[in-house]
Amino acid sequence: MKLTPMLQQYLRIKAEHRDAILLFRLGDFYEMFFEDAEVASRILDITLTARNRGEGVDAVPLCGVPFHAAEPYVAKLLGAGWKVAICEQREGETRGLMEREVVRVITAGSLLDEGSLEPARPNLLAAIAPGDGRWGLATVEFSTGAIRATEAASFAALVSEIERLEVREVVLPERATDDVRARLAGGAWVVSAGVGVAGEAEASGPWRDEWPAAGEAICIARAYLAYAHRGELRHLREPERYELRDHMTLDAAARRNLELTTTFAGERRGSLLWVLDRTATPMGARTLREWLLAPLLEPGRIGARLDAVEELVEAVQLRDGLTEALQGIGDLERIAGRVGAGKATPRDLVALGAGLSRLDGVRTILCGARSPQLRALAETIDPLPDTQRQIAQVMVDEPPAQLRGGAVIRPGYHSEVDELRDLSRDGRGWIAALEARERERTGIASLKIRYNRVFGYYIEISRPNLRLVPDDYQRKQTLVGGERFVTTELKEYEGKVLGAEERLRALEAGLFAELVASVAARSAALAATAVAVGRLDALLSLADVAHRRGYVRPALRRMPGLRIVQGRHPVVEALAASGGGFVPNDCDLDSEEGHIVIITGPNMAGKSTYLRQTALVVLMAQMGSFVPAAEATIGIVDRIFTRVGAADNLAAGESTFMVEMRETANILANVTPRSLAILDEIGRGTSTFDGISIAWAVVEHLYHHPVAKPLTLFATHYHELTELPRVCPRVRNASVAVREWKGEVVFLRRVVTGPANRSYGIEVARLAGVPDGVVARARQILAGLESGTWIDGVAAAGGTRGGSADSEAQGQLFEPVAARLQRELTAVEVERLTPLDALNYLERLVQVARSGP
Repeated sequence: MKLTPMLQQYLRIKAEHRDAILLFRLGDFYEMFFEDAEVASRILDITLTARNRGEGVDAVPLCGVPFHAAEPYVAKLLGAGWKVAICEQREGETRGLMEREVVRVITAGSLLDEGSLEPARPNLLAAIAPGDGRWGLATVEFSTGAIRATEAASFAALVSEIERLEVREVVLPERATDDVRARLAGGAWVVSAGVGVAGEAEASGPWRDEWPAAGEAICIARAYLAYAHRGELRHLREPERYELRDHMTLDAAARRNLELTTTFAGERRGSLLWVLDRTATPMGARTLREWLLAPLLEPGRIGARLDAVEELVEAVQLRDGLTEALQGIGDLERIAGRVGAGKATPRDLVALGAGLSRLDGVRTILCGARSPQLRALAETIDPLPDTQRQIAQVMVDEPPAQLRGGAVIRPGYHSEVDELRDLSRDGRGWIAALEARERERTGIASLKIRYNRVFGYYIEISRPNLRLVPDDYQRKQTLVGGERFVTTELKEYEGKVLGAEERLRALEAGLFAELVASVAARSAALAATAVAVGRLDALLSLADVAHRRGYVRPALRRMPGLRIVQGRHPVVEALAASGGGFVPNDCDLDSEEGHIVIITGPNMAGKSTYLRQTALVVLMAQMGSFVPAAEATIGIVDRIFTRVGAADNLAAGESTFMVEMRETANILANVTPRSLAILDEIGRGTSTFDGISIAWAVVEHLYHHPVAKPLTLFATHYHELTELPRVCPRVRNASVAVREWKGEVVFLRRVVTGPANRSYGIEVARLAGVPDGVVARARQILAGLESGTWIDGVAAAGGTRGGSADSEAQGQLFEPVAARLQRELTAVEVERLTPLDALNYLERLVQVARSGP
């Protein structure tokens, strides 16, 4: 293929970035060629054209976007799973083909631009490294510079943590096996290859000696970011070490089933975070989200957080004053990150100065707090008055979005800037004034001051007026109709005016860079202040919600057990606030007296709400929040397991029942004495007898667990399970109360002791709008089933086909109890029954015998 030198240059650069879409700067556009153009045109929905068509060389696919508006296009490419390499023209004059180079590779985990980031959630890059039996994990929030690292005992624990953190990109070491790559490739993140680690210095000290795998992960992350960013990484903070065992484990099923950050439909409204988040700053929103997804396990740390929330709940003036002071502070943390990374815009600096100025009031108000955590935040928050003052002195009040978009430096700060700005703005006026003065001085009415690129500014005099030319005019050029002259004054002014705009931009850029470097020198203090503001904002949010919704401070204890008095579901209560009150319920679980509760009752009565609200009260307590209850005593829970609802996993070829059994198996394999298990309708995805058997066996396993006695709430429609307390004394029955009034079913939403007496399924069907004829027929069939006798019309409806299999099954379904018992006993093979099978079989026969005469 015959290509121009420019396209040959493009291909050389593209060969070094095969895994990225290359944005190749040509004048005012970023152009994409060949396969990149075809891919990008589809993703960005822009026109695909061709270059060099009809110029004697091969036509090349082409598309492009304006360089000054590339940000949204880059975000779309990243969202489609691509990396984006930005290739710029080099500064300075060159002969021939202009030199170009990639100045940055933008990846999902290395975003800095404000428009590409979600303010209320982190944008994390994770790097992993296998160690000696352990896995190192380092996460970097590149937009803020925060680095955290830990080690996991297994690959499964590593992936679980990556999922909890909701990382955007995972970087693997070069030595990662194909199996590891394959197992990570199916996650909700981009998988990238590491680029090597330059030296071991970064992993020195305790990281190398105590946590070598985590130390290597940090090095991999830093090396990858250096490759991507192609600039200073001064904003990256010192890595923070954390232990997985310091936080409650919430697996993907628990986060989904409890709808912590989004609902099942993927919406924020209706989630727990939606209820709790009343933050005023992006840092606060991200902090609150972090606390929600990582509840604490140490009572002392939880108590310190609760002390701060309690003071803010009780001290209304303190809370209101701080909330008001935090308004308008903006995202100090990410602005500080862009400053440290050398990517700050003029508006970033002005916003930073404005935000810091509001911290004076925050610190003043906070100094009167009593709780240790609030006092510590007051000591950490630093308004940086010198930085405020410097920004105010240098920057204009309303700068352009980009450095070259207009005036940036405040008038009066730098005399040369003022002079160049005046020249740039008033140059034409000065020339016009000089022209008028020279006409008056010389008496030449036709005198003109002109400009061209060869001679610059000059005075043009027609031939008839040459006799009037003053002695101080210097001849520059002779023309047919006259001559051109210059003066000392004009030459001096020309030296100032020519290129004044470019010199002004260069000078302003230099002064701005100096300011950015000066502010970046305070990066550590800025980052610490931003983190403290985020924590204060999160505490204020929890206090505000507690005050508005009547939450109470929970009591904490180390021994397993729960006692919740008049507990409420925080989300259901919030959504129902305008339509009526929420019916509160108690929950009492104790590892010695009763750690498993079987809950029965009809659909729509509130069983699932009760299960979830118990888990949410525990989670809220351990994140340091007040809880929706009249009283709550929480024994520290290390894991919350949920088996609530199910859906087919079509991508993995798994049915609803298989998904249900996988989640159940995970619970049974990982429960501990301090776990809380929430199980709803185990076994409903298969036949009735199979479902009852599985549900019964699951409860028995949790009851007789050799190590753990997990606190368990088990909701079911299988009334057979209500017999479990006879053989398992620490199992208790509860049910959701229902009343019948004038033929109508009334759901009381009240959880009471003892099993439900019936399921009310037909009544629920009627309430759901099932046709009256179907409901009436269902009642007729139910009556026959309960009596064990034939029902008038059953044979006519379904048994008219003589000895068919259908009519035989129909006859077995409605056969008398005695006949059914005889049939089942005759078929049993006693010698094949295990003791557990025999017990289950006997229980089933007892239920058949009790069902009717």
